[in-house]
Amino acid sequence: MYLDKYKIREAMAEKGITTQTELACNLGITKNQLSVLLSKKFNPIKSNVMLMCDYLGVSPLSIISEEIPEGYQTRIFDLLNNETTAKKYCHHSKQTKDTKRKKENLPNANLELGYPVRVLELFAGGGGLACGLEKAGLNSVALIEIDKKCCDTLKKNRPSWNIINADIHDVNFSQFNVDVVTGGFPCQAFSYAGKKLGFEDTRGTLFHEFARCLKETRPLLFMAENVRGLISHDHGKTLNTILRVFAELGYKVQYKLLNAVNYGIPQKRERIVIVGTLAGVDFEYPEKEEAVKTIRDALTDVPPSEGMQYSENKKRVLQLVPPGGCWRSLPEDIQKFYMGKSYYSSGGRTGMARRLSWDEPSLTLTCSPTQKQTERCHPEETRPLTVREYARIQTFPDDWIFAGTISDKYRQIGNAVPVELGYKLGVQIVQAIYAFKSRIESAEQEIFG
Repeated sequence: MYLDKYKIREAMAEKGITTQTELACNLGITKNQLSVLLSKKFNPIKSNVMLMCDYLGVSPLSIISEEIPEGYQTRIFDLLNNETTAKKYCHHSKQTKDTKRKKENLPNANLELGYPVRVLELFAGGGGLACGLEKAGLNSVALIEIDKKCCDTLKKNRPSWNIINADIHDVNFSQFNVDVVTGGFPCQAFSYAGKKLGFEDTRGTLFHEFARCLKETRPLLFMAENVRGLISHDHGKTLNTILRVFAELGYKVQYKLLNAVNYGIPQKRERIVIVGTLAGVDFEYPEKEEAVKTIRDALTDVPPSEGMQYSENKKRVLQLVPPGGCWRSLPEDIQKFYMGKSYYSSGGRTGMARRLSWDEPSLTLTCSPTQKQTERCHPEETRPLTVREYARIQTFPDDWIFAGTISDKYRQIGNAVPVELGYKLGVQIVQAIYAFKSRIESAEQEIFG
């Protein structure tokens, strides 16, 4: 059994690597060390070989020649899916849930694994999810975003990141070698015409582009975030189609409605998080936290910043609303004047003339703090939340700078995945990838010895 140089050269060509010197450099080893790896006398199942396969985006099976034991692929699959051996090979699984809960910081994934957990993010926005995943130890391969202001924000904060300002329809995803794909594709209706839709039938939607990315990159795991309304959109047909397409692409899919307030974010914000995994990869959602953070926790020592202002008429009305109150706290004549036709409509409408409370989490932040339906007035002062207050509630670090006009900044923050939620999800992603790759290595070592 040895490494087939010709097959390795084919893999190198796919990556655009022309010499062994270049390959060795990219792997962080010397040319002599690479020559030893390629020697017929060398046992190939070693850490540097796994690193090379990971970098080239190939399986060890595809570059090994001669004397591969019969039934190898079946044995690997059995080992990865057998409960007993899974526990044996994945020492991460020995951690109790209490241990995971107490763990404040996950060790850097590159040091823990010996190679990076690589992520490609679509619809990257202003960087909330990317910032959280970075904190969890994932390495960004590229972030794709059509909005120039969002790209300016990403470049301003992380000049070394590969930011691609492009229409997702025009991107060739096969150029990326990644473990994870993430993104929040917009919720769009499909045209059914009385049939159950598959991948090809969803063309023309941004979801199709997300699915195309999975088809072209084949990540071990993907994660898609969307608004709560996706669950009931078109009487559930939209979500069912999405799940069916993901399954058609070979992924085991699960979804869960997460409220950010349960994960250390001072905000009531519900979003559906869909996770898909290839065979052998096991993902668990983060556990809920008992402590609830409030506006007071979020805004203590918040740095000063720019912010929108209310009109004089709106300001006079909101001065009458106590902390935690809304339009119902106003005298009836002012309610009718301020609400207009909305006064006679059904529904709670509790976002109108809403003043936040110091001792409660914020309501969901939107793209503008001054719109009549979604007002978020400061708990004490009669004004909208400032840009940095908005960012604090979304758990962005204070040194994360937003580009563009003040409206651009509010929009980027309001549309973002809260950084802390991205971090908690990222920790679970790294653990899932780590467990899978650890089991692969252990299984191969048992087979080859």
